[in-house]
Amino acid sequence: MLHMPFQIETYQEMSALSAQMVEAAQAQDWERLIALEKSVAALRDLLMAEDDNAGLSLDERGTKAALIQRILDDDAEVRRHTEPWMEHVRQFLGGAAKRRRVENAYKGVNSLGGSAG
Repeated sequence: MLHMPFQIETYQEMSALSAQMVEAAQAQDWERLIALEKSVAALRDLLMAEDDNAGLSLDERGTKAALIQRILDDDAEVRRHTEPWMEHVRQFLGGAAKRRRVENAYKGVNSLGGSAG
């Protein structure tokens, strides 16, 4: 079981990283954003495996809740920047897939026409 100082320090570290994620998303620095997200995920997994409120005072629980809310707010801000980019990527990839299907269909028609001539 993790005790308060480590839990709070870990949440503080996650909060600092999530703030950096917001900066990376705003700058459209996707590689940095991915690296930061991996760091946050590793800390989250550590806390999920051993997090326990039983050893926390009321004030410590409040601090923890405030840090979690800040992390969630940062996550929403990151999503605000990444979702339009992801939609653009989806449209681009979807358009490319559609283009390939059309090209393949016409290749089939051309090969049929070529063999008949």
